[in-house]
Amino acid sequence: MLKHTYDGQDCNLARTLEVIGERWTLLIIRTALLGTRRFEGFLENLDIARNVLTNRLTRLVEHGVMERVPYQDKPVRYEYRLTPAGKDLTCAVLALMQWGDRNLPHELGPPRRADHVGCESPVRAELRCAECGRAVHDEEVQVRRIR
Repeated sequence: MLKHTYDGQDCNLARTLEVIGERWTLLIIRTALLGTRRFEGFLENLDIARNVLTNRLTRLVEHGVMERVPYQDKPVRYEYRLTPAGKDLTCAVLALMQWGDRNLPHELGPPRRADHVGCESPVRAELRCAECGRAVHDEEVQVRRIR
């Protein structure tokens, strides 16, 4: 994990990585996007240590990425649901999956594909201009400091 102080840094990416930048955290978010909600389901799907999963889920709840919702009274059991902030990570997760498919291909092809529910065709994360709506290629993007 990065340091929790940003002496001399004013970086939105560094702040974001403090919340979601750890390997297990992104895999938990991906697994939640695939429909897993219960602690045991995360354990099963991720082969993660219980204490690591507990820690990561707690942080995601603290940062408003997931919410802990009771689904059973006796004994009380909880599930973890993505909040709107968590669902907002869909594009970032898809972009990372696409990057892996392009740059770290598996001989059998991708193990997962994101499809449009309406027509079952693949969905792609892409850059678009906020003003004109045109698709933008990475070489057309300039990241600059605005304050």
